[in-house]
Amino acid sequence: MGMRWVERDLTELLVLGREIEMRPAFLRKAAEDLLKVRDREGMERPLRANAVQMAFERERGQQNIVLKARQMGITTWVAGRFFLKTITARGVMTVQVAQTREAAEGIFRIVQRFWECLPAELREGPLRRSKANSGQMCFPMLDSEFRVVSAGDENAGRGLTVQYLHCSEVSRWPGEAGATLAGLRAALAPGGELVMESTPNGAYGCFYEEWGRAASSGVVQHFFPWWMEEAYVAAPIAGELGEDERRLTLAHGLTAEQIGFRRGLEASYRGLRSQEFAEDAESCFKATGECCFEVEAVESRLATVHEPIETRRGGALQIWLPPVEGKEYLVAVDTAGGGADGDFAAVQVIEMGSGLQCAELQQRLGTLELARVSAELAKEFGGALIAVERNNHGAGVLAYLDSVERYARVYEQMGVAGWLTTAGSKPGMVSRMGALLVESPWMFFSKRLLGECRTFVTMAGGRTGAVNGAHDDCLMAMAIGQAVRAELMARRR
Repeated sequence: MGMRWVERDLTELLVLGREIEMRPAFLRKAAEDLLKVRDREGMERPLRANAVQMAFERERGQQNIVLKARQMGITTWVAGRFFLKTITARGVMTVQVAQTREAAEGIFRIVQRFWECLPAELREGPLRRSKANSGQMCFPMLDSEFRVVSAGDENAGRGLTVQYLHCSEVSRWPGEAGATLAGLRAALAPGGELVMESTPNGAYGCFYEEWGRAASSGVVQHFFPWWMEEAYVAAPIAGELGEDERRLTLAHGLTAEQIGFRRGLEASYRGLRSQEFAEDAESCFKATGECCFEVEAVESRLATVHEPIETRRGGALQIWLPPVEGKEYLVAVDTAGGGADGDFAAVQVIEMGSGLQCAELQQRLGTLELARVSAELAKEFGGALIAVERNNHGAGVLAYLDSVERYARVYEQMGVAGWLTTAGSKPGMVSRMGALLVESPWMFFSKRLLGECRTFVTMAGGRTGAVNGAHDDCLMAMAIGQAVRAELMARRR
């Protein structure tokens, strides 16, 4: 095997492609004979499968999701096997998607080295390229193409029919990661191969959700803990093992050198060790410590909530508890950006006495329409008090409630209509929501709201907000409502 494949005739490459399809183990030998990579020491060597890469080859299916520790070689291996598939078949489109432009350029350099290290007979013959820019190479004799793009590229995968799709570090994709992934999946041809892989990045977001539903959707799950990488060793530890070290040693046969490496991780990464160097498929997601709320409490409630008894406005308005005569209600409004292309506006209807969530609206609405819908809900729920966040577009909603809707029951703060969210008031609002989620989770029924709680995190500088690609409109509307309710109930005591 090896150089006997290297012929000037395109037919030989197509024969190799058929061998790879018929005998999957054949691919490992083809990768070792034809492809070169740069190792950790900077030396160029053949692409020889390590333990993680071999395990992936044994277990992979048509659609795959890979949860892994850092630098296990999955991206390089998938790039190599997809490159071989691209150069040994006709009409193949391969797309690899990285989390940033810089990461995409790094992957493309790996693929560029694959091509540059092929024998000259191939590069100048059947695998001569007609195009080779910073993220694309085309092979006209095969009518095949290999692209590496960024998840931040709005046109990633658009208009293509893709046979091989690799989505790298999905947990760190920017913007609407779920929508980006859905668009790429739509481009995947029937029978095409998909690999989604990432290190964990919190118990929220697109990758976390994909991992959670993989088993029920026919996607093969692969989990690769850090100790499968043979390079992850250090000086043997001295002294007795801790309880978790004994557990790992008994369960997985870790050596003294691996335990020494793990202790080094504790010193370097502290609370992020379990995220960056995963040891199990659950704790690694919850190791970031960034979520502002108790993740277990949120997920426990998510598992038990029931569907609304009524939906309106195409599902945007959901109702769990209809109005009851004699009860008092509060309508809390977060205006967000408003408009057809802005952020979502959100409205929460809360029963004043118990704090129970009764109804929720999440929709992109202009200020006039939001004022109208809020007034309609308030009237439906017994002439409820309306509390509008007056930041940004809230002033417009308040003006329309007064001048157009003629709705008089509007919450005032120190004589000024509306609730003002500030750097001083927001921490208290978030803390109150955190306490309620732990102490009284039964108050909340909305999956949208609870999902937003899971993706609401502490950011650099102590600021709080939704992670990239997530929303916090329903959460902030509820936080406003609960803050106003607490204030009003305190006044009555």
